[in-house]
Amino acid sequence: MATDEAIRELLDKMRDEREALLAQAEALPDAAALLAPADAEGEAQWSAKQQLAHLAEMETGYRAWVEAALAEDDPDVGGVRGERVAIPLTAAQGHTVGELTAQLREQRAKTLALIASMRPEQFERTASQPMFGRLTVMQWLRSYYRHDRMHRDQMAGRDPAYRPRFVGGKEPDQRR
Repeated sequence: MATDEAIRELLDKMRDEREALLAQAEALPDAAALLAPADAEGEAQWSAKQQLAHLAEMETGYRAWVEAALAEDDPDVGGVRGERVAIPLTAAQGHTVGELTAQLREQRAKTLALIASMRPEQFERTASQPMFGRLTVMQWLRSYYRHDRMHRDQMAGRDPAYRPRFVGGKEPDQRR
């Protein structure tokens, strides 16, 4: 069962990483946020705007996976999708950084409301997903701040300090 301290630490990291990401993104002029590094691979090839839209989409996806784990015993969430966001990855370049960061704030508020509704023992429930394997709800929720950190590094042109562990070892192509 998750302790109060572990839940507090989760929430602190979710807040700190998201605030750092938003501050970095909001410091970018819209023209700079449109640019994508030509020599990068995978998600690192995306512009800052595309990365922000992707983070919003994945926020809803992770949340849907957590909700499924709370509702069922050890579900396979491979086919579970999150709610549609107002600005998807495919439309990101046509929106402002302010619109994209507002979307991230809105989605994070929904995630925090879900966490606030949970009992400590629910953090131990599990769900399986083909890219990531079987994780506990706490592990899914920790993915949020690690994902933020990874994309913050990419937007800054740094090699990410965090890399997700994919089943099979290789990052799947998530371009849409």
